[in-house]
Amino acid sequence: MAVPVGRCLWRVLAPRRGWAFPGLDQRLVAAAALVSAAQPARPYAAEAKTAKKGSQKAKKEETKKKQVTKRRPLMSKPVDDVYLTWYYERPSYDLEEAVGMLKKFQELDFTYPKQHVYINVFLDMTRQKKKKVDPFASTVLLPYRFTDETNKVLVFTEILEDEIQVDFYVAVPAMMPKLIPLRSKLRRKYPSTKRNSLGHDIPKMLQLFREGLEYTVEDERVIKTRIARLDMPTEQIVANLKTVISDICTFKPSTDGPFVQKLVIRSSTSEGLLLNLDGLLPQVEKVEEGEKSAEDDEENRVQESVST
Repeated sequence: MAVPVGRCLWRVLAPRRGWAFPGLDQRLVAAAALVSAAQPARPYAAEAKTAKKGSQKAKKEETKKKQVTKRRPLMSKPVDDVYLTWYYERPSYDLEEAVGMLKKFQELDFTYPKQHVYINVFLDMTRQKKKKVDPFASTVLLPYRFTDETNKVLVFTEILEDEIQVDFYVAVPAMMPKLIPLRSKLRRKYPSTKRNSLGHDIPKMLQLFREGLEYTVEDERVIKTRIARLDMPTEQIVANLKTVISDICTFKPSTDGPFVQKLVIRSSTSEGLLLNLDGLLPQVEKVEEGEKSAEDDEENRVQESVST
């Protein structure tokens, strides 16, 4: 605690043996009172820290209030050809209209006419009762091929040599007991009914995996894949896209809500165009609860028989 200035002066000036100076006491006390009134009292350390924290907190809250700016509502459609995109909602297009725009982009930019067409599919992986759809991969046979590339497929008959390198493995159910030791080696390429790589129709499986399009879920909710070439007729590009979307929608029950949240189409050199989902998503009829449970039981029995 601070010592009054008057007391310090008295100890310095007053003699140690009882000497006295007339009027000196009153003058020193008055001087000490003036000094004390001029200097503010020093707070304790705890009080100083509390006051400092309170002032810092108040400053942070004031800074946050200044940083929060109310964004004006987005406008629906621009009236001019040149506009600021962040003031407007992102426009969506019908599929045929979007494909026509991609073809015009290519002509105006003088880019490669046979470039690939891509789609980005954003999914809602949530299900009822706080469940989620696990990331998946699939292979689909498109109605119109756009590449001459073919995959290498191996059909399991008796043995698998280490030097064999292929893209897909298919098998008949009778071979599954012998393939169990290879499960850890093949991993996601291990034959299964879910991926249509296990069955009795070997020619059908060979065609699917030799000529089919493989896609997979990335970043837990996005599928990025090519579906056609830009020089193909519009109706063929549309048919390929609808085939891929229909296959994707089979991985989530329709009773859990729509699977595809957003769909963007683009070419190799163009910007992405947001598609209107009306008419693109398959209309799945509601399945009765009893029929659904019977189908689930049948699928579980098939999987158990394959595992054994």
